[in-house]
Amino acid sequence: MLNYILILSDITGKISQSSVQEGTVTYFFNMAIKGGWLMIPIVLLSFIGVYIFFERYYAIKKVKEEDITTMMDNIKEQVHIGNIKEALKIAKSENSSIGRMLGKGLTRIGHSEIEINAAIETAGNIEISQLEKGLPFLASIAGGAPMIGFLGTVCGMIQAFYDMALAGSNVDITLLSSGIYQAMVTTVAGLIVGIIAYFAYNILVTDVEKVVHRTESTISDFLDLLNEYEK
Repeated sequence: MLNYILILSDITGKISQSSVQEGTVTYFFNMAIKGGWLMIPIVLLSFIGVYIFFERYYAIKKVKEEDITTMMDNIKEQVHIGNIKEALKIAKSENSSIGRMLGKGLTRIGHSEIEINAAIETAGNIEISQLEKGLPFLASIAGGAPMIGFLGTVCGMIQAFYDMALAGSNVDITLLSSGIYQAMVTTVAGLIVGIIAYFAYNILVTDVEKVVHRTESTISDFLDLLNEYEK
């Protein structure tokens, strides 16, 4: 009997939890619908923002996890013995952002230091632009979503005052609720999407800056290596 009661209690709890979850989803769905057509671009921007964040996050994470130390040690070893072709082969075989930059520098050995720096800098700019792909759009979402929300607020208040004008002296609070509801829902939705996009953008920018600092340090060591080789 006790086991039966425990099983029944567990089933009841799960049903209750499921009902609460379904009720929550239904509530937010209904709220989004009442927010009006301006909720459509806000929701679309939220999905695009989430996609950009996770796609860029894992792309940058992959670059951060590249084994630079081993590659640099192998390149230094080959450069010290004068085997530039093998050093270039190592840089290209890594198929990494820094490997491609070092490869550009190795192909310019024999040229002036200015030309080597220019080649590496050009390659570096290309690699960084690849890492920052999508970030400007994420920044636009951070600023644009709240503005769309505020537009919904204005539209909702216009609708509310329009209904008041039509009602004349027979103004009822239920008559105004639709426009005010739309105004509040779009504002909240736009602010939520904008705030999340803002923090997501800054997280990615910070990660890119870490990659840039590490790259600059590696390139500095590489240039010192080339100066030793030319001497």
